[in-house]
Amino acid sequence: MGPWDFLEEAGPSSIREKFSNGSTRMDVDDDIDFDYSDSDDELDCALQDLDESFLKTFCKKASTQFFEQYGLISHQINSYNDFVKHGIQKLFDSIGEITIEPGYDPSKKGDGDWRRASLKFGKVTLERPTFWTGEKFSSVDGAKEYLELFPRHARLQNMTYSSRIKVETDLQVYTEGLSRSDKFKTGVDKFVEKTLLNEYHSEVNFGRLPVMVKSDLCWMNASEKRDCEFDQGGYFVIKGAEKTFIAQEQICLKRLWVAKDPMWTIAYRPISKRKRIYIKLVPKVENIVGGDKILTVYFYVTEMPIWLLFFALGVPNDKEVVKLIDADVEDSAIVNILVGSIYDADKKYEGFRKEKNAIKHIKELMQACRFPPSESVEECIKNYLFPHLGSPEQKACFLAYMVKCLLEAYRGRRKVDNRDDLRNKRLELAGELLERELRVHIKHAERRMVKAIQRDLYRDREVQSIDHYLDASIITNGLSRAFSTGAWSHPYKRMERISGVVATIRRTNPLQATADMRKTRQQVTYTGRVGDARYPHPSHWGKLCFLSTPDGENCGLVKNLASMGLVSTTVLEHDDLLQKFLECGMEKLVDDSSSLLDGKHKIFLDGDWVGMCKDSSSFVAKLRRKRRRMEVPHQIEIKRDKHHGEVRIFADAGRILRPLLVVQNLKKIKDLKGDFLFQSLLDGGIIELIGPEEEEDCQTAWGIRYLFTAELENPPMKYTHCELDSSFLLGLSCGIIPFANHDHARRVLYQSEKHSQQAIGFSTTNPSIRIDTNSHQLYYPQRPLFRTVLSDCLGKSRYADLHKAMPPRPEFFNGQCAIVAVNVHLGYNQEDSLVMNRASLERGMFRTEHVRSYKAEVENSEAAGKKIKADELISFGKTQSKIGRVDSLDDDGFPYIGANLQTGDIVIGKHAASGVDHSIKLKHTERGMVQKVVLSANDEGKNFAVVSLRQVRSPCLGDKFSSMHGQKGVLGFLESQENFPFTKQGIVPDIVINPHAFPSRQTPGQLLEAALGKGIALGGGLKYATPFSSPSVEDITAQLHRLGFSRWGDERVYDGRTGEKVQSLIFMGPTFYQRLTHMAEDKVKFRNTGPVHPLTRQPVADRKRFGGIKFGEMERDCLIAHGAAANLHERLFTLSDSSQMHICRKCKNMANVIQRSVFGGRKIRGPYCRVCESVEDVVKVNVPYGAKLLCQELFSMGISLKFDTEVC
Repeated sequence: MGPWDFLEEAGPSSIREKFSNGSTRMDVDDDIDFDYSDSDDELDCALQDLDESFLKTFCKKASTQFFEQYGLISHQINSYNDFVKHGIQKLFDSIGEITIEPGYDPSKKGDGDWRRASLKFGKVTLERPTFWTGEKFSSVDGAKEYLELFPRHARLQNMTYSSRIKVETDLQVYTEGLSRSDKFKTGVDKFVEKTLLNEYHSEVNFGRLPVMVKSDLCWMNASEKRDCEFDQGGYFVIKGAEKTFIAQEQICLKRLWVAKDPMWTIAYRPISKRKRIYIKLVPKVENIVGGDKILTVYFYVTEMPIWLLFFALGVPNDKEVVKLIDADVEDSAIVNILVGSIYDADKKYEGFRKEKNAIKHIKELMQACRFPPSESVEECIKNYLFPHLGSPEQKACFLAYMVKCLLEAYRGRRKVDNRDDLRNKRLELAGELLERELRVHIKHAERRMVKAIQRDLYRDREVQSIDHYLDASIITNGLSRAFSTGAWSHPYKRMERISGVVATIRRTNPLQATADMRKTRQQVTYTGRVGDARYPHPSHWGKLCFLSTPDGENCGLVKNLASMGLVSTTVLEHDDLLQKFLECGMEKLVDDSSSLLDGKHKIFLDGDWVGMCKDSSSFVAKLRRKRRRMEVPHQIEIKRDKHHGEVRIFADAGRILRPLLVVQNLKKIKDLKGDFLFQSLLDGGIIELIGPEEEEDCQTAWGIRYLFTAELENPPMKYTHCELDSSFLLGLSCGIIPFANHDHARRVLYQSEKHSQQAIGFSTTNPSIRIDTNSHQLYYPQRPLFRTVLSDCLGKSRYADLHKAMPPRPEFFNGQCAIVAVNVHLGYNQEDSLVMNRASLERGMFRTEHVRSYKAEVENSEAAGKKIKADELISFGKTQSKIGRVDSLDDDGFPYIGANLQTGDIVIGKHAASGVDHSIKLKHTERGMVQKVVLSANDEGKNFAVVSLRQVRSPCLGDKFSSMHGQKGVLGFLESQENFPFTKQGIVPDIVINPHAFPSRQTPGQLLEAALGKGIALGGGLKYATPFSSPSVEDITAQLHRLGFSRWGDERVYDGRTGEKVQSLIFMGPTFYQRLTHMAEDKVKFRNTGPVHPLTRQPVADRKRFGGIKFGEMERDCLIAHGAAANLHERLFTLSDSSQMHICRKCKNMANVIQRSVFGGRKIRGPYCRVCESVEDVVKVNVPYGAKLLCQELFSMGISLKFDTEVC
């Protein structure tokens, strides 16, 4: 095939015409695909008849369709679906056949045949979640034995939303005996013969697997009506709590890994530990000829010189080895290393070059290690040394290639792999994590099962069917324990657990719930210095948000997916893929080592060497074209590494992909009619999904406008791909911040990580069928005036027919548009506090409702059975209680709906039959009206009750508010409307903030938002405040000016107190403000004296228990500096733990109060010094109880304290 023949099938028509025009120059090895010729009019041809505004509209439509198809948490659901469809079956298949050796019974000495058993697992089926109604109900005519279990039922009844795992099993019981055979025919004298005794086929219930809401197993997947409008699924319901996975960043094992610390190493590391190969450059030990370093290889269980392994693979002589390695023989350092390695092997293992000697030496090495393998060396090499390669020649060739890579890296011609590069990372999601955890529990269940079957393999017992031995609760309870405690099995250390894999979804507002499901986490062993792991890496571009990361110890380790990040799932059809590769010009591997080498490029699929190709650029171009034509799956990532002569193709799970426009196919947009689906764009090759490694080969424009200015740049750019919009680089919570590119990065981080997730919004649309411990709801949530591209594109608007301008997901904005003036108001808004208009608050601005639930459970009398004595059984009911008021309770022990409960009231009455009170009382500062009472039972037979109390809270002094730019403030003063400054139109601000909040914080974005909002409110045309493509300041000021306002947003105001005109102009405009969950009412803490700790007699901590306020070291210093000694004494002594004790002034020891008999037979009680045996000189002193306790505890250790006393 000539270098130009492939163009007949490959290129678009324009390339062929270009060549007929006479220009035949085209660099075959060019890094750019064949889809793009070197000519300049290729790009123009793609863009002709397309103008910028048309393309921008197309990008918005395409982005909307993207979110419509994938949603925001597709990565969680896809991974789980993949696990349910293929992963769990693969997991059971990988267990293989389990042979059960007999339990050897010593009484039967050697007679007869021992019975053995073998066990195989077959097809795995998962049912949809159901609920067993119990014998009572199913006995009635027409009653179903199983009811459908929905997520809402599981949530309300504190159950686990899970489905049954059913596995087909095959148990065989057989005996083994030696039988003779005709040696002449078969070549063996005796062979082992199996005689089957009996066989059991059955489908066994293996346990329960938690089901992800909205996945393929879930009932909500197909149902039209959603539980909650804002609910997108992606989480599990475990014992009534909503849990979700945090994607775990793990190093990718599917590539050759070159490292230089602690020593130069190249590693081939598949998942299975035994198949790993490490080649190292180690300093030589003895004085041998050559360099100071030699090559050794670690294979299976032992380390050996590399030359030994080459000869074991059948390479005839040293020259062949050097030829295979194909390194630069001119370079003296490389030659020295090779020579040193030869001498090293010669010295240690004499004559290893002779036939089979190398294998003998390796066998000795293997036998010398701690656990020698049972297989022969040849079998080890076949099964554990690159098992995907067939012949020893290919294995030797790949081993030599590894050596070459290591030597090149050592000489600085190849880069060492970077741990922090996203191409070397994979995200572990539901599929991988569940498989890991499930495998641990299956192994546990298997061990128990084998032991149980062994007992029945004895002579006099009969083996029964398999479900007698399998304990399904091991898997059910194991998984639910892992989810509840969050302790997940460690990726590679057995028996260890890690935390931070599962999180409970926080539901302050829908944005927080969604952000929790889009988090990723990198597990680091030591949180101190983790090198560059915390820094943003260039490869994060467009895949992980570079702003939203928590501050504090997890900074840079917990990240969030960018808004268009998708996570790949496993592409299964490997054989079909290889077939497609062959069509594109790949050559299969052959056994002839010379043809494996001659300058061809190697092709790797998921890190395994699958073939060669002469011309890698044409191969890659054809493969990419196939991908754009839907002939190979979209998720495949193709990387051509020109420098190293490799083509790396990845089809594994856990890579982050993102959609980009393919510039060359933009002309196909005109053929799209009407509304299109995102899938049709992928199929047409207009958009493709690009992974982190392939992105290095792309020339990506930052936005549509860059395509039109490409020729003007110096030098002119040839773009291959284009971003849909530059704000999609940010995460979900960053991309909806207006003018985020004008703000200081730290402020954007505060807003996206803290404030947006603490803002009180509308958390759910089904509060009546949920029982959250704490939930808040804003009475009048508003959408902001401005819009951003991201907030417009999050799917199709569900409210479009009701309200044209409503964004698709208005629930992500939690707050209200307030008129904000930047001014000083009587000094009440210094240091980040705000002054608010009392009249606005009375009209309902920022008014919220808070619902708090109290739970209590009792043992069900039937389920408890005979375990508990009759008088100890606890039940709900009203009883006269000593611990609180029971006026509002009905006879069943629950308050009536609408009852007004205050601190100290009983909220749920429950007591034992003997009269012991177990009621639940409202703690200090808790009060409210009863909203709902739920009485229910969970699947363990416990009855429980939930009582919800609601409170309406209008903002009060000390409540926390924040704008969308990280400008948080506390309400400092409520001013009446008539005292506020007003404009000539009579507009009075709702909030007044201090001008000093802006200069040092560097958040001009808020001022721009106010100015833009003012224009929008007056009907201006500029509406977008998208980060990175926001309108310029000139446009915003011009819009205000056109509408008849001051260009810079200033207003002339009049003083409300005096009516005079204020000299200075005041900046005023509508700004989106959020009310945060931190409220003064939940924090207020006061006490004089109250409950104390029984041991130290110091006040208890904790506000709810009416505890003390910590008066620490620093506060003590302040009072000392003030000289307020009496105040300090009162605070640290009188109000804390003042007490008295007796001290004998003679011996300076503590004297105790005891009862003793005196002369005359009387007994008196009083202080008495046991040391001096006298009462003469005992005085009473005031000491803190803590000091007395310390003295007594030291006394018990044999240390006596002496006290000096003075009269004061």
